[in-house]
Amino acid sequence: MTDTDALYAVSPLDGRYSGRTAPLSPYASEAALMRARVRVEVEYLIALADLEATPLELTIEDREHLRGLYKHFAEEDAQLIKKLETEGHADFEATNHDVKAVEYFVRHRLPADSDASAWIHFGLTSEDVNNLAHRLLVRDAVDEVLLPALYDVQDALAEMAREYRDLPMLARTHGQPATPTTFGKEMAVYASRLGRATGRIRAATDDLSGKLGGASGTYAAHVAAYPDVDWQAVAESFVADGLALEFEPLTTQVNPCDDLAAVFDAFRGANDVLLDLDLDMWLYVSDRYLGQEAVAGETGSSTMPHKVNPIDFENSEGNLSKANSDLGFLADYVTTSRLQRDLSDSTVKRNIGGAFAHCLIGYAKTAAGLSKVVPTEAVMREELESTPEIIGEAVQTILRREGQEDAYERVKAVTRGKDVSLEDFRAMFDDLEVDEDVREELHALTPTGYTGVASELVDDLG
Repeated sequence: MTDTDALYAVSPLDGRYSGRTAPLSPYASEAALMRARVRVEVEYLIALADLEATPLELTIEDREHLRGLYKHFAEEDAQLIKKLETEGHADFEATNHDVKAVEYFVRHRLPADSDASAWIHFGLTSEDVNNLAHRLLVRDAVDEVLLPALYDVQDALAEMAREYRDLPMLARTHGQPATPTTFGKEMAVYASRLGRATGRIRAATDDLSGKLGGASGTYAAHVAAYPDVDWQAVAESFVADGLALEFEPLTTQVNPCDDLAAVFDAFRGANDVLLDLDLDMWLYVSDRYLGQEAVAGETGSSTMPHKVNPIDFENSEGNLSKANSDLGFLADYVTTSRLQRDLSDSTVKRNIGGAFAHCLIGYAKTAAGLSKVVPTEAVMREELESTPEIIGEAVQTILRREGQEDAYERVKAVTRGKDVSLEDFRAMFDDLEVDEDVREELHALTPTGYTGVASELVDDLG
């Protein structure tokens, strides 16, 4: 796509963001779907040739030629398939059917002396080809593009966690000052959550399944032609061994899409983690806990020259929210089909690439945002030191340990809703009837030192 084409694209995915979404093109474009369908048709034809029951024979050269149709699939091949669908070509009339056009493409590209033409798409329905093609593309898009992008974010978070494991920071619960933490520990929480989320994506993708049971899932056409062949075993071998997908034996014409829905839901879970991260990072920037590196030549505001805005986190938030909306729609829609088949899901599945593209943009933007922020230690320490009331939790807990039943109430009376200084605490400590070593323990409490084992928790990342 030229720069001019991008300016006139209907969707920003193919326009403004086309450079960022390009890695998905080999897995989410119309040409990619064509190539995947050719792969299924070719491999199924070869599988038929391997059956003793059929008279079909394919030489080693025939098989190499056929596999070359999808391994070396080019732009002119995609254009020919589209022409077969919409205009017709050579002896083929226009099919007005995208899968039939793929069948005719394979026929057209057979060697002149081949007698394999009649065996292409033998006993199949379009959904046999489509369900496999879509899952091959989804699996490869996840493996080659989306998971690596998520791993990049996870690695960046883990690196920040380790680098800033000891940097104390005021925590906020309900938006109010709370027991301190460290910036590194908070990044470790997100790295850990994202690790679990990517694990769910990996598991769901590994469970993608395929069917090859014909028009109603009964293998009726196959059995009519060759009743003595164990077509279920043939289908299972083709799907599981040939394409490395789980085999789905019980279907209508449609392969139930619960497996695809699980993938979409798993991505929603990962996106929810990053949306939470984006919001927190935005707030940390707003509170000046994080500084941002200014990019040379970049404009932060059209009217306020000084501004360096957290635009990457904001962009990620918008794209991941859009992705989750699309993924939720896809998960809900593809799991339903009227009776044994209706075609409404066909157009819906063409939008999988769009949902994945918004995911990819979001992941890239979160990674970009993380690469530009640097903790502002002075601001974090200043806020901690100006909020001494947060040691009240430690004080009342130590006094409870010493058997003082009213410890919570005593600290509450001194601190709740009041401006408190360390000196106020120390005056309180001096009035307590406690052993001297306990008094010294209380006097040693400081906001910056009250972080528990936050830094050690980072080691749980492994």
